[in-house]
Amino acid sequence: MAATVPLALGTPSAKATPQVRPDLLYVGTWNGGQVHGVRFDPVQGALTSIGPVAQVSSGWVTAHPDRPVLYVGSQLNGGIVTVLAVDRTTGALTQTGQVSTDGGDTAGGGLSHLRVDRSSDTLLVANFEAGLAISLPIHRDGSLGAPVSVVADTGSGPSPRQLGPHPHEIVVAPGRRHALVADFGADRVFVYGFDGTTGALSPGAGGPGAYATDAGAGPRRLVFHPDGRKAYLLTELTAELQLLDWDGRSGELTYRQGLAIDSPDFTGTKSGAELAISRDGRFVYASSRGENTLVVYGIEHRTGLLTLLQRIPCGGSKPWSFTVHPSGRWLLVANEASSTVDVFAVDPHSGLLTGTGHSLALPNPDSIAFCAH
Repeated sequence: MAATVPLALGTPSAKATPQVRPDLLYVGTWNGGQVHGVRFDPVQGALTSIGPVAQVSSGWVTAHPDRPVLYVGSQLNGGIVTVLAVDRTTGALTQTGQVSTDGGDTAGGGLSHLRVDRSSDTLLVANFEAGLAISLPIHRDGSLGAPVSVVADTGSGPSPRQLGPHPHEIVVAPGRRHALVADFGADRVFVYGFDGTTGALSPGAGGPGAYATDAGAGPRRLVFHPDGRKAYLLTELTAELQLLDWDGRSGELTYRQGLAIDSPDFTGTKSGAELAISRDGRFVYASSRGENTLVVYGIEHRTGLLTLLQRIPCGGSKPWSFTVHPSGRWLLVANEASSTVDVFAVDPHSGLLTGTGHSLALPNPDSIAFCAH
């Protein structure tokens, strides 16, 4: 620690600006062969490129919440998850392993989402093309074991993109007795049993329970309210945000409210993309790849009903995903078609977003993951 220099009597004091270490984040690229490293200034919101740090097919990236490990899900090669060790000092990545998640069908596979379940130390993998939901055990060093469970969704929808089941995300429900799979292809949110110790998914004797959306909706993203009694679902093909009641004992979802995320006069192709809820449960954030907007909703405390607060341009084109900084102060958008990552400030009181002007050019970004300190 540096020595403290005492102030002379009568000298006005001044608070020194603290030196904050930049955060390390990684950006996946849509159908690209690289992962890019970035430094993020959590005080100013500025981005600094490290450059390509891994030559690996990247469809989705997620970081372990406690260990210096990055998991990369491939859009190609049969749905492979690549494990990469993180050098926190330089940002360099070193490949340490790979696991296939396609159930042995190397012609299929294409991963749409990865999530680390911290309590069971499990990586939950949504294999979009193969129609599978998979749980992989995470070892102490962050490496992955063989699947502890592989479950196959069933069903289809009326869109040409819905010829079979296509899981888009897996979410562990409050109470940790169920895991929910938002299935784009089947127009269902499947409710599987979940073992909170092993991370295993199970369909149950009579098959999984399910919440059915309207035909052709294409469920994509799901988040639970912190109170554990409500969930919010974003559909891709109809770009609708739904409020659902959740019964943790029966494992049932019940429709309460539905709102279009696009403006009433929008006539283009709808495409809901990303969804998040504030840590305090007061605001919901969604992105529209159709209208190229970010949308903010307020949550009524007692009922959970949604009220539109803001619709703002996303800073680029095709906001494939976004991530909220751990502090809650920043929202970073992966604008895939414009090949930029754009930074928005989050007002913690109103929930509203403000563009910062900070933007970084990267080829076709689709996902952003902050690395643990």
